[in-house]
Amino acid sequence: MNSLTKAAHLTAALLTILAAATQLTAQSPVTQLYTRQYENVLGTSLEMKFRAPDSAAADKAEAAALAEIDRENDLLSAWQPTSEFSRWIKTRNTPVKVSPELLDVLSLFDAWRQQTGGALDASAETAVRVWKTAEAEHRQPTNAELTAAVKSMQQPHWSVDRAAGTATHLDDAPIALNSFAKSYITGHSASAALAAGATGVSLNMGGDIVLQGQMKQQIAVANPRADAENDPPLDTIQVANRTVATSGAYRRGVDIAGRHFSHIIDPRTGQTAESILSSTVIAPDASEAGALATAFSVMTPAQSKALAARLRNVDYLLVTASGRTIASPGWAKLETGHLQPAAFSVPQQKKAAAPSAKLDLLINFELATPDSPRFHRPYVAVWVEDANHNAVKTVALWAGKPRWINELRTYYHDANLNTMDVTQIVSTTSATRSAGKYSLRWNGLDNAGKPVAPGKYTVFIEAAREHGTYGLMRQEIDFDGRKPQQFTLPGNTEVVAGSLDYGAHEQ
Repeated sequence: MNSLTKAAHLTAALLTILAAATQLTAQSPVTQLYTRQYENVLGTSLEMKFRAPDSAAADKAEAAALAEIDRENDLLSAWQPTSEFSRWIKTRNTPVKVSPELLDVLSLFDAWRQQTGGALDASAETAVRVWKTAEAEHRQPTNAELTAAVKSMQQPHWSVDRAAGTATHLDDAPIALNSFAKSYITGHSASAALAAGATGVSLNMGGDIVLQGQMKQQIAVANPRADAENDPPLDTIQVANRTVATSGAYRRGVDIAGRHFSHIIDPRTGQTAESILSSTVIAPDASEAGALATAFSVMTPAQSKALAARLRNVDYLLVTASGRTIASPGWAKLETGHLQPAAFSVPQQKKAAAPSAKLDLLINFELATPDSPRFHRPYVAVWVEDANHNAVKTVALWAGKPRWINELRTYYHDANLNTMDVTQIVSTTSATRSAGKYSLRWNGLDNAGKPVAPGKYTVFIEAAREHGTYGLMRQEIDFDGRKPQQFTLPGNTEVVAGSLDYGAHEQ
């Protein structure tokens, strides 16, 4: 073959490769990442991320996902009196034709109750109510109350007939489908978004994250003893086409005589689950991840390890009450960072900070809830200025569309430092948060990472909606490193409550 022939063959090969690449590009349109933030969805916060060819496709995916959440909540909610579940729970000993979703969830609860040896049970709500009543009466539950609750929880609560599509409610034990129903609904919602045109979906429903399609995510695992929004995570992992669910008592529970008790109940004993502070589970199926995260908070680490070994592609990270971290054999393969030590003891009672203790500032605030049941989270800026009104630290800047940051008019005018990346790349898995309630930490460092000098500083919390309502809080503090201080901030249109706690905190 002469050189001209070789050149001709090479040219033809290159043209073939270019044609194939062009065809592949045509078949695989370029997608962008679109982010939406909501509050008060299934009683918590919702972060939605879509990969889509354009904003119109992302809007369709968002609408489909929200519609599926609403549809299934109308079926499964234990807190909505008109839901199918709430109507069915009022029946007794009569087979009732129910939706495929309710039949599916009841059957899954039966399966997980058996798989976990009774550690997961929808009737745990029975003991939860005993503990809440005791909290209201400023006492711990009596042995007699817990014994009666356990006896009630150990009875069969329903029977299902899949062939007939019916479910029969058998007793009067309080039941709530909240161990994994949230993950179950979120998984179906992500599938609906894909069907509507998104190519990749990430839904973070209050700390449980469902990933489907062309969406690989870096996920931070919250430290159960340092869970402010900007605290360093316990670990960072990268996941695709799986669900990451976390259960823990550090955001919810009951408080009796200065002691915090978990909201997670062991149905076998009626006691609160105190041995595991946090359990994060990664599984292929959304309901499986949610169920195991709750069960692993109740079971011993050895029991959790044995159950995970019987299942397919399940990984986990447990944090015990003593601060020990226990990871599954496959966890390390998912890590993108290093597992941080969690060596702490569980505080039984809050103590005043010693004068020599290292002090930092916790900034707590609650977003106002509009008349609509769910709402877009407003743009929020939290920053610190010194006594000369110079901005020294941007603690947080949450804005879905950077071009509208000027709606945060005080921040934009006074503290437009261009130091914050307004796109939230890393999602965080954590125990379920309450809708609209956030906590941030300022450790006394400026935007360059250097300690600020002791003195007077002013903290700003600003929230605004695109061309809509607006609210600003500000409070001066003496950041001297010695004297603990607490402030309650008056609410406004956008931020219904706020507080500053300057003292020694676990981190």
